[in-house]
Amino acid sequence: MKKRNVGFLLITVLVFTFLFPVSSFSKEKKDDFEIPSHVLTISKENTFPNATEDQEVIEPSDLTKELMDGLKMKIENPDLIKLLNESNIKPSPIALGYRGMVFIGRWPLNYESLETTINWEYQPINKNEINNLGGETAQEMNYVQQEQREVKGALTNKIANPDDIKKMMLIKSKEKTKLPLAYHTVIGENTKKDNSYAVPAEKHATLNSYAPAVNEKGQVTFGEVYIELKGSKKSIVVKNVTKQGIGAWIPIQDHVSFSYNVK
Repeated sequence: MKKRNVGFLLITVLVFTFLFPVSSFSKEKKDDFEIPSHVLTISKENTFPNATEDQEVIEPSDLTKELMDGLKMKIENPDLIKLLNESNIKPSPIALGYRGMVFIGRWPLNYESLETTINWEYQPINKNEINNLGGETAQEMNYVQQEQREVKGALTNKIANPDDIKKMMLIKSKEKTKLPLAYHTVIGENTKKDNSYAVPAEKHATLNSYAPAVNEKGQVTFGEVYIELKGSKKSIVVKNVTKQGIGAWIPIQDHVSFSYNVK
């Protein structure tokens, strides 16, 4: 009887493992953000010098940490943290019985990333081609950017405080992908790459180039932010909390995806 039970348990585990592999429970894997072989960096070759879009990391001051102490709602908005850091609140130590609420606005408090994917062919930027139909020997084709192209990212739907939210989404996307992301990137005219492609005799070849981008999806938490004063004590109170879904396209700076076709 014991052997039958053990055998039945083993079969059950194997079936469960087959139907539900461990990897299927994870939406995102590290490999999802690895740069494939057909995508090359042009940071050195780009004739247009793109400025790195680094987001300033704002650390909460001691006062801000004190204000947020005990707050269940996460505050990650860099602009809100900066405002709190610059606040100068000094209740009187003898203000017994004093109570007050200072309203500092309705803010996007934090952004939760739910899904991050990459479209390696987000936007076509260039096309090189060679017609070797009448040729007797193979030719070689290289990538040469024919004209300057500008690639812009954006939020996918309307939302309040879009600039604050774009900053938080960019920070989260960079943390997850470890890629050089920016909402604006330019590929300069006459940018070249040493990668070469053989064009056989009696063939026509095209080399299509694309700018890749990250598709970021998640949820923003909004709330009315107050500073509450109780005698000599002070704290942050958040009221009327709401959540809204949001998405964004964020280009990968100084990277080009190639697709080579021969007919």
